[in-house]
Amino acid sequence: MTEPKPETVAAWTSLVTAGRVVLDHIESALKQAGLPRLDWYDALLEIERAGDEGIRPFELKDRLLLPQYGMSRLLERMAKAGLLAREGVAGDRRGQIVRLTQKGRQVRREMWPVYAAAMMRRVEHRLTQEEVVELTRLLRKLSRS
Repeated sequence: MTEPKPETVAAWTSLVTAGRVVLDHIESALKQAGLPRLDWYDALLEIERAGDEGIRPFELKDRLLLPQYGMSRLLERMAKAGLLAREGVAGDRRGQIVRLTQKGRQVRREMWPVYAAAMMRRVEHRLTQEEVVELTRLLRKLSRS
C-alpha cells in the first residue's frame, strides 16, 4: 500500500479543520443569540423547501446526510419545540410526513441572519471573491462521486 503525499495529508487536515472551525463559529453565534443548533436550521430549511406537501423523514435524512437514529431524535426534539408537525401517511402504517409549523418558519427566519453573518465573518471577509469561487470549484470537484 502506498502512502498519501504529505501535501494530500496537509490538504485533508486543512479541509477538516477549516470545516470544523467555521461550523463551530456558526454554532457559537446561534447559541449566543439564544437560537437552536445549526442542524435544526438545516432541517427547517429542507422541510420548508418541501412546501405544503411536506417531506418524508427518510428523504430528509438523505438530504441532510444524517444517520436514521440522528434524524429520529432531531425530529422528536423539533416536534416537542413546536417547530414541525408529523402526520401519518395514508396506506403506510409506519410512514410519516413532516411539515413546518408557523413557529418553525419563524424560527428559521430568525436563525438566518445570525447564520449568514457568522458565515460572512469566517468566509466572505477572509477570502477574496476570486478565492471563494476557486474554493467552491475545488470543493465541488471533491464532492463529485
